[in-house]
Amino acid sequence: MAILYALVARGSTVLAEFDAAHGNAKTIARQILEKIPGTGDSHVSYSQDRYIFHVKRTDGLTVLCMADDTAGRRIPFAFLEDIHGKFVKTYGRAVHTALAFTMNDEFSRVLSQQMEYYSSDPNADKINRIRGEMSQVRNVMVENIDKVLERGDRLELLVDKTETIQGNTFKFKKQARRFKNTMWWRNIKLTCSLVWCHQENNLYCIMEWVSW
Repeated sequence: MAILYALVARGSTVLAEFDAAHGNAKTIARQILEKIPGTGDSHVSYSQDRYIFHVKRTDGLTVLCMADDTAGRRIPFAFLEDIHGKFVKTYGRAVHTALAFTMNDEFSRVLSQQMEYYSSDPNADKINRIRGEMSQVRNVMVENIDKVLERGDRLELLVDKTETIQGNTFKFKKQARRFKNTMWWRNIKLTCSLVWCHQENNLYCIMEWVSW
């Protein structure tokens, strides 16, 4: 399970994005932004092959992500809710007037970090189960993306096959960090033990010399 792409936009103006899919998700995401019906708040999802584009629009600000279909809906929409809150808290009223990609340098890192968290950390799901804040997601209809794009606009979603294992990559990186930390502590303990033994041996030798 993995979230592979995410953006924050005002209308069709993209303010920040991060792409771990290395395909044409950006192109399809922009077409979705232009085709989202209405102007009010909404939660919608659009399927394309084995991937689903999830969209949350609140107060004129749109947060979109693409995840593989094994991610379900609760986790992606929890991610979108989190990103929306962080973005508004960080930039305030500037989100209503900012130019395209004004926040990208800074916020793309936040998108990357949260994508990894929601893709690999089981606590992400546990927290939302406890909060019970995502009940509205149950009513989100998942439509085929062809219904959004007009005839002739359909694009085949291309995702680099080497990147479809992002979920496993995220987990591997996390496990690698844990292993590195574990080995570091083991080395510290071993070093402390050697120092202690060395000091004990020195003390024993001194006592032998004094007694002699």
